[in-house]
Amino acid sequence: MKVDGKDMRPIWVDAASEMVQVIDQRFLPHKLIIKSLNSVDDTIHAIKEMVVRGAPLIGAAGALGVYISLVQENNKGADNDYLISECRRLKDARPTAMNLFWGVDRVLSVALTHENYGARVKAALDEAFKIVEEEAVNCQKIGEYGLPIIEEISKRKKGEPVNILTHCNAGWLACIEYGTAMAPMYTAVDNHIDIHVWVDETRPLNQGSRLTAWELGKHGVRHTVITDNAGGHIMQHGMVDIVIVGTDRTTRAGDVANKIGTYLKALAAKDNNIPFYVALPSSTFDWDITDGIANIPIEERDPDEIRYIQGLCNGKVEKVLVPPETSNAANHAFDVTPARLVTGFITERGVCRATESDIMSLFPDKKSGKKTG
Repeated sequence: MKVDGKDMRPIWVDAASEMVQVIDQRFLPHKLIIKSLNSVDDTIHAIKEMVVRGAPLIGAAGALGVYISLVQENNKGADNDYLISECRRLKDARPTAMNLFWGVDRVLSVALTHENYGARVKAALDEAFKIVEEEAVNCQKIGEYGLPIIEEISKRKKGEPVNILTHCNAGWLACIEYGTAMAPMYTAVDNHIDIHVWVDETRPLNQGSRLTAWELGKHGVRHTVITDNAGGHIMQHGMVDIVIVGTDRTTRAGDVANKIGTYLKALAAKDNNIPFYVALPSSTFDWDITDGIANIPIEERDPDEIRYIQGLCNGKVEKVLVPPETSNAANHAFDVTPARLVTGFITERGVCRATESDIMSLFPDKKSGKKTG
């Protein structure tokens, strides 16, 4: 995607230094800061502290983290136990996003097929690059498969703007290119369909008001930032035509773990007969579980993310305390939307209903070795 006319991705390997570099998303939209990941510790910090965030991007960071573990200053060459241990640390960085485990395991399995250190490094980097490019293509396809859904609404409204509500940030900053939930929006705009996006602020870290609004503005997409709790009101008053969100992990039966607050949007959409779509690549499905409420671990983050809010003040990015200093806070990062509230999934292979049979008909090759409730 382009930022002020320049092609940019949220993660890449610098050609000169061969270092993995990322956009530090904690400082957007007010500052564009590039950060180098020189070690597994750097990579874990970037994932934990949301320097990088969003399921596909976390998967790419984890995949490149395997390569980083092989070339970091304290590497132990072709020591299998050391490599496996570093990969375990990478996977422990965040508990909910499926892509992280998938990306690390995929590169690790390829790396372990090579005993020669140089061959192992090359194989790890090649496989990580392959993941990055595959995810970019998958997101482009999500946009293509989601386009007819928006086109149909536009036709029904005789060309009037299609009002789309989204939650959190599921654009290119969360992926590699295009995004998941936002890919159909970008594709619609590129095909001259008039859309307007309602952007949930997405407390506590405001990925909507900071990141989604920034992305949409750079792409020239009309949008309005709203409080997280305004979604039900604007749905009741006919101001939303469709809801499209992303996901951090989705079960083979269609339960969806996404940024906290998604469940409430799905309930409001259901009550107002508004279609609620979830966009995701196959790497975000957890093929081993069916019951998301019982089996998807929900990350609990630092309560200070609730207690403090960040913004621009006199040219500086500052944090300020909101509640009383002595008040406790609880910071559940995700919730689970049951499949019954999901109209359908938009994937790189097409659109399907949120049922196990429909999901598996799109992905018959994704056979699970185990299946839990």
